[in-house]
Amino acid sequence: MLQIYNSLTRQKEDFVPIEPGKVRMYVCGMTVYDLCHLGHARVLVVFDVVVRHLRALGYEVTYVRNITDIDDKIIQRANENGEPIDALTGRFITAMHEDAEALGVLPPDLEPRATTSMDGILAMIETLVAKGYAYAGGNGDVYYDVSRFERYGRLSGKNPEDLRAGARVEVAEAKDDPLDFVLWKAAKPGEPSWPSPWGAGRPGWHIECSAMSTQCLGNHFDIHGGGMDLQFPHHENEIAQSEGATGCHFVNYWIHNGFVQVDEEKMSKSLGNFFTVREILARYQPEEVRYFILASHYRSPLNYSDDNLDKARAALTRFYTALRGVSRGEALEDSEYQRRFSAAMDDDFNSAEALAVMFELTRELNRAREAGTDEAPRLAATLVQLGARLGILQADPLQYLRGQPVREAGGLEDDEIEARIQARLDARARKDWAEADRIRDELQAAGIQLEDAAGTTRWRRG
Repeated sequence: MLQIYNSLTRQKEDFVPIEPGKVRMYVCGMTVYDLCHLGHARVLVVFDVVVRHLRALGYEVTYVRNITDIDDKIIQRANENGEPIDALTGRFITAMHEDAEALGVLPPDLEPRATTSMDGILAMIETLVAKGYAYAGGNGDVYYDVSRFERYGRLSGKNPEDLRAGARVEVAEAKDDPLDFVLWKAAKPGEPSWPSPWGAGRPGWHIECSAMSTQCLGNHFDIHGGGMDLQFPHHENEIAQSEGATGCHFVNYWIHNGFVQVDEEKMSKSLGNFFTVREILARYQPEEVRYFILASHYRSPLNYSDDNLDKARAALTRFYTALRGVSRGEALEDSEYQRRFSAAMDDDFNSAEALAVMFELTRELNRAREAGTDEAPRLAATLVQLGARLGILQADPLQYLRGQPVREAGGLEDDEIEARIQARLDARARKDWAEADRIRDELQAAGIQLEDAAGTTRWRRG
């Protein structure tokens, strides 16, 4: 049975959906004012695998991942660039979709945007005000009254009194309590705004997700996910808003993926160790980045380094080398590998352990290939089948093995490599071994590995 580590209860729990056979899941998506970075990539890949496994178990999944397209940072960046907000957000939404597709991430079933969900946002704020959970401040903002929500702090484990003691209040704010947070921001000159009962303005970030999730999935749904950095205050505030407005338990299972580190330090722009997805994809194939993310348990810190990306490349090379040249048969039925793979994924989506099972299967595939048994095609099909559940091993093996970025091979394009290999074959045919060895050494120095077999030569990068 699938077990999920629930951040709300801080323990693994058997997964029991609200509605048998169906799962409703919401994940906090991107704030679109810049390109996606590695932290975003981890969220995209982790929850893509969660959805894939739930569907492999037979669940009908409704997966919602929102887009925040109005925010202080968006307004600031648009002003800095001198471009309309819609142009800025449209450009980065397109880039986000391109990055997600490159990483093999399946699109969500629904992708609501804050700017197109304004009616629901305003309706939820009005409900909170009517129920006494929110109030209008003297500055035109509307605030959530944290003191009215008795369970505040349950998700993050934070004590409201401790938070209150350390809270800072900006001069322009008109809160009754330092912990209160904004639901509706009064319009400032030159900023985009929408009409509301409290005057022109725009929503706070937290209320956007409460409104979009409940609009798409109902007042009570199964899974809510996101990065660990969102646990407080964003998700804590979502619970307070949603349960205050609806009177219903908001979410049954909270899933949070761990932080991304760079050489054991937390990734941040201030430290200069901040990498966008596109910067990484200039040096590594998308599947290598995806494998790197899945090689660690989603709740553990993910340490970015060239060494770890190189290990991901070596692992995928091992898989694809085993698959190369093997015709695919029917996948095995209920084999030990499939059972152990499923058991790993049922244990809180343990992709690292699932990959270990796939390596054992690869060793058996290699033994079957060497022995020339007819079991190899079935083992290969099974390996590809299991890979699909993680979103890997779906490329043509030769295409992957030849697909390393060109600069990693000394700038050689495929046709140049093929021409040099043919020149080497010609030299061998005329028994000019010195020239053949020179070409081989030249290619190896450029990162091209050659494999001679039965009068032909195969090659791969790396």
